[in-house]
Amino acid sequence: MSKSNKSLNILQVNTLDLGGGAEQIARDLLQAYQAAGHQSWLAVGQKRSQDNAVIQIPIVADDSLWAQICLKLRSLLNPWHNRVRGIARLRKNLLDLSIGSDVLPRWLGMEEFHYPGSITLLGMPAKKIDIVQLHNLHGHYFDLRSISELSRQVPLILTMHDAWLLSGNCAHSFGCEKWKTGCGACPDIHIYPGLKRDTTALNWRRKKGIFAHSKIYLASPSKWLLDKAMQSLLAPAVIEARVIPNGVDLAIFRPGNQLEAREQLGIPLDTKVILFAANGIKRNIFKDYVTIQRAIEVLSKSTTSPAIVIALGEEGETEQHGHVQIRYVAPVANRELVATYYQAADVYIHASHADTFPTSIIEAMACGIPVVATAVGGIPEQVVDGQTGILVPEGDSNALASAIKEIFANPEKQKQMGDAGAQIAKEKYSQELQAKCYLDWYQEIIHKNSG
Repeated sequence: MSKSNKSLNILQVNTLDLGGGAEQIARDLLQAYQAAGHQSWLAVGQKRSQDNAVIQIPIVADDSLWAQICLKLRSLLNPWHNRVRGIARLRKNLLDLSIGSDVLPRWLGMEEFHYPGSITLLGMPAKKIDIVQLHNLHGHYFDLRSISELSRQVPLILTMHDAWLLSGNCAHSFGCEKWKTGCGACPDIHIYPGLKRDTTALNWRRKKGIFAHSKIYLASPSKWLLDKAMQSLLAPAVIEARVIPNGVDLAIFRPGNQLEAREQLGIPLDTKVILFAANGIKRNIFKDYVTIQRAIEVLSKSTTSPAIVIALGEEGETEQHGHVQIRYVAPVANRELVATYYQAADVYIHASHADTFPTSIIEAMACGIPVVATAVGGIPEQVVDGQTGILVPEGDSNALASAIKEIFANPEKQKQMGDAGAQIAKEKYSQELQAKCYLDWYQEIIHKNSG
């Protein structure tokens, strides 16, 4: 094999192997790397699958004398745990003390980084790792401080899925820009991942110190998030940065027969169908379910034609609003079935307060469905306004309802938008293209480093 096409040993790192969008992307890349002839593994904080290529990151116990003493005392007190008042708390404090000074951030309510297994990542696979691709690092499993040491041993590619690394807490900062200068007096400390008290300024400074001694290659699915990163505390660590859009499986998410899809799902053939999808639609603080509800109410008052709104990713009783019905469908793991819901729809809607590069929009486009979406985050990079769908202002339920009606009123335009979306998805958003972009970059990085 030539030097320009070297077989690589690639290790990805993520919170989980099964779950939401980031988990699916990491698993798809795992399989794509393997299919391209590379050795590939995925190390996770919590393993949910039976895949042998997925490795559980161990919780490595501290073997120092101090830790052994604390843990031994804790063990000796075990018989009195529920018998003597105060023993349970004492045993918890001994467990905390066993990790030494690293317990202080936990006691202060800061982001916790004491996960010793992180530093052992490179030794987990059976072969020497050439390159590491990091995904989500929040989720109580990864020691952010290990980035500095790992980046001295192997090239690190950091693929951002949200903005947690750029701030003292939040996965997305909404309109707040304190992440640029130091956080503190946080207006949203309970936003995911969340804090018990406002330690955002301390967390921000801690991250800044880590990145000052690290070197990474930075990838983002959207230019919007990459631009934020390059204005943030992360910027000094960046050797090189690229926008690499996420991809979807176009063999699954493709235009299909709408009538057949509706028959399979038990949806009437003579009604308009609106689809939106997200895990925990009502509870997801980054999505804007309230605006969707209000838009449906507006739509129900201005139409005499029947319509069904399918809320994919949320359980609940069917609701009737005039001629518009809302059907809640629990999360679906089978991607072929998810694709069938897209193929059954006339329009896909996506309202958000913050979004990096939602996979559901790409899936809808790939299935030939027009998209009506909020113009926030990286969404305007996906939806070509007026060509593949319609962009509306954040929180504007009237605009959302009007855009839906505009598409319904013009079947020819609906088809043109759907066809254009499917073509763009084919050209820009395939899994194969996403994996190729990463692999080509990895080869460049390895070649430069070997030189």
